[in-house]
Amino acid sequence: MISRLLWKYIVKHTARRYGFLDPFSLFARVSRFGQPTEVLAPTELLRATAILHARGLLNAQVIQHNLDWVWPVWINKQFDPLDVSFIPRSFSLTHINLTHRNWTVAGLPDVEETPLVDPCGLVTPFSDGWSIDVWVTNRNGNDLLPSRAKNVRQHLDLINNNSIVTESLAGEMNLASRVEMIKVNDIPVCRISLTADGCYDDSLVVSLRPCNPEGVSFISNIVSLQDSPGWQVDKNKFVYFSVMPDRYCFSDFHQGDVYYKLYTSADIKQYLQCPLEMGSAAAMFRIGDSHQRKVTVDIPLREKMLVRHASTTNANDWVDCLKDAAQVKIPNSHFKFLFDASLRTVLIHTAKDVYAGPYTYKRFWFRDAVFIAYALLCSGFNRRSENIIDQFERRQKISGYFESQEGEWDSNGQVLWLIKKYCQMTNTKPKTEWKNMIFKGIKWILRKRLSSDSNDLHAGLMPAGFSAEHFGPNNFYYWDNFWSLGGMKAAVYLLTEYGDIEYTKIVQEEIKQFSKSIIDSLNKVESTIKSLAMTSSPYRRLDSASVGSLSAGYPLQLWEPNNLRLCATNKYLYENCLVHNGLFHDMSHSGINPYLTLHMAQVFLRARDKKYFILMKGVADLASATGQWPEAIHPQTKGGCMGDGQHTWAAAEWVMMLRNCFLREERQEKLVFCSGLPLEWIETDQEMLFGPAPTIFGIVSLKLKKTGHEIFIEWQADWHKRAPVIEVSFPGMASVLVSDNARQVVIRLNNSG
Repeated sequence: MISRLLWKYIVKHTARRYGFLDPFSLFARVSRFGQPTEVLAPTELLRATAILHARGLLNAQVIQHNLDWVWPVWINKQFDPLDVSFIPRSFSLTHINLTHRNWTVAGLPDVEETPLVDPCGLVTPFSDGWSIDVWVTNRNGNDLLPSRAKNVRQHLDLINNNSIVTESLAGEMNLASRVEMIKVNDIPVCRISLTADGCYDDSLVVSLRPCNPEGVSFISNIVSLQDSPGWQVDKNKFVYFSVMPDRYCFSDFHQGDVYYKLYTSADIKQYLQCPLEMGSAAAMFRIGDSHQRKVTVDIPLREKMLVRHASTTNANDWVDCLKDAAQVKIPNSHFKFLFDASLRTVLIHTAKDVYAGPYTYKRFWFRDAVFIAYALLCSGFNRRSENIIDQFERRQKISGYFESQEGEWDSNGQVLWLIKKYCQMTNTKPKTEWKNMIFKGIKWILRKRLSSDSNDLHAGLMPAGFSAEHFGPNNFYYWDNFWSLGGMKAAVYLLTEYGDIEYTKIVQEEIKQFSKSIIDSLNKVESTIKSLAMTSSPYRRLDSASVGSLSAGYPLQLWEPNNLRLCATNKYLYENCLVHNGLFHDMSHSGINPYLTLHMAQVFLRARDKKYFILMKGVADLASATGQWPEAIHPQTKGGCMGDGQHTWAAAEWVMMLRNCFLREERQEKLVFCSGLPLEWIETDQEMLFGPAPTIFGIVSLKLKKTGHEIFIEWQADWHKRAPVIEVSFPGMASVLVSDNARQVVIRLNNSG
C-alpha cells in the first residue's frame, strides 16, 4: 500500500512539474461517466489499443514524409486530399487505417496460419509482418501499380481452393494474381501465381514491402538465396520464385523505396541491411517477346526451408471438410455466394482455437466463440463445435467465471446456452467431462447477481460491466442480464440431464426472481422514457446501443416473437439508426455493423415483419468483392472502419440468417419452414433447397419448387424423437400447420394472410 501511494505521488508530482495532466485524476474523471464497477476497462483491451496506437505513431513518423513510396491502397486513399477517404492529420499523433480495413484470408481448414490479401492484391503472409506487392513496370514510368490503379477487380474463387484472384489493368498492361494456401509435404505454403501481359520492355516486378494493412512493418535484413531463386528475410523467413529473376534490387530507408532503383545502374549487391528496419527489395522478370510472363511465388508459413518439387497436396482439403455441411440452393446467386464464403470463413478461423478474425482480432473471446460455434453446429459441424466447447474449461477461473476479457458479464450465460444447444442438436447428454465447469459456471451467475432488496433501477441485475459490444461506458447492460438469464434456463436443462433434481429447483427459483428483476427494471425505465422500446441499460436513453437488448429475441428467444418490447425496440432502431439499410452503431464502431444488423433482421423474421429482407439485402450489398465483412463499415467509403477486415462473427451471422430463412426452431415448441423465403424467389420457378441441417428436433433437408400457382414443399428428416409441430410460413402468407409425420405439403400462392 505504501509503495502504491508513493508511486501515485511521484507520477502526480512529475506530471504537474512538466505541465501534463495528472493521469490519475484524468482516469478518475473518465470513470465517472460510467456506473461504479470493479473493472473500468479490460486490461487486454487497453493492451490491444496501445499496440494499435503504437503502430499508428510509427506510421505518423514514417508515411507522411515519404508519400512517394508505393504504399498499400488504404494509405494512398487516406492521404489523398481529393479522395472521400482523406483524413486530415493536424494534431493527431497516430495514423491508423480507419477507412479501408478490408482483407481476405487465403486459408485452409485445420490450418492456423492466415495469410492476408488486401483489395489490391497486396499479400501479407505472416501475422503483423511484411508484405509482397506485384507491379508491371518499364523505363518510361508508365507503370501498373495496383494500389494506385483505377481499374482493379478482385473475387474469391470458391471452386479453386478458396483462392483470391486480383486483376488490374493500366493501358496495355494487365496483371493477374491468384493467392491460395497449399500444403507441401504437409507444410502450409502461401502461393502467389502471377501472370503479367505487356510489351517487350516491360517487367513483372515482385517487391518485398515493409508494410501491411495496418501500416509500417519492419524488415531489417534481406539476402538473395544462393541455391535457389528467392530471398531470405530477417534470417528466418523465405520467399521462393519459380524461375530466376533477371535482376534483384535492394534499398534501405535512407535510399528511398526500391521502386526508384528498378532502372538505375546495375546493383551487384545480393543482400541488404537496413538499420532503421525499413528495407525493401524487388525481383524483376522481363516480359519479353511473348508479351506475357508467368511467375509463381511460394512462401513457407512454418518451416525455414521448402523442398522444391516436393509433393503438393491440397485438392481435397476443402472437399473433405465440406462433404457433410449444409448446402443451399436459391435463385439469388449473390446470397448463395455469401453463404458459401461465410461458411469457409468460419471454418478457417476455427482450425484449433476459435478467432474473431485473422489479424486484428486473432484472439479468443467467449462471446465470438459461442456465436461462431453455434453457426458451425447449425451447419453440420458437430465435432468442430464440440472441440470448441472442450477448450472452454481451461479458460474458466476458479470462481467459475468464463473470462476472456475481465469486466464483461455475458460469457457464462453464453457458454451454458451453447452447451444446451449442442446437446439438443446432437441428441446427446452433456459430457461427464463438462460437468464441473457447468456447475461452476451456474454458481458464478447466481453469486454475481446483485441483491434485489433495493429500489434501484438495477436491483437484482448483474453488476455494472464493461460494454460487451461497445455500447458505452460501464453500465448495467440488459445484454448481460438477458444472456445470464438465458444461461440459467439452459442450466435447468443441463442439470436435469445430469440428474441433479435438488439444484435444478434452486436454479428454477432463481430464474423467477431474476426474470422479475429484469421486468421490474424495464417497467421503471418505460415510465421514464414513455416508450416500450428498451434502452441498453436502465441508466441510458434510447440510442443505437439498444440493439443489445434484442438478445432477448435473438438468439435467446426468451420472449414470444411479437413481444411488444422487442417490436418497439426494433422499430426504434429501424427508424432512427439505419444508414444504407444497416445499423449505424454510433458507439465506438462509428460504422455500419453487419452482425448487429442481422440480429435486427432475425427479430423481424420471428415477428413475420418483411423488413427482415430489407436488412438482409443491405448487409449483402455491404459485403466486399470477396464476400467478407469487416466489423464495422465506413458509411462513405464502404470500407472497414473498425476491427478486423474479415470478421468471423459477421460471417457466422450470415450463415445463421440464411439457415433461419429456410428453417428455424421457435422456442423449443415447433419447427418453422420457409418464413424467410421471399415470394420474389418463389416466382422464379427455380428449385430451392437447404440441408442437411441439424435442428434441436433432428436433422432436416428441405426442398421446394413452384409449379403453376402451387408451391410443393417436401422434407426428409431424421427426428431425434417424434416429429415436432411444423409450421410453413411464407412471408405475407397465412401460416399452415402440418399434420404429424407428414413429409410434404402444397401451398397455393393465393393463400394470403
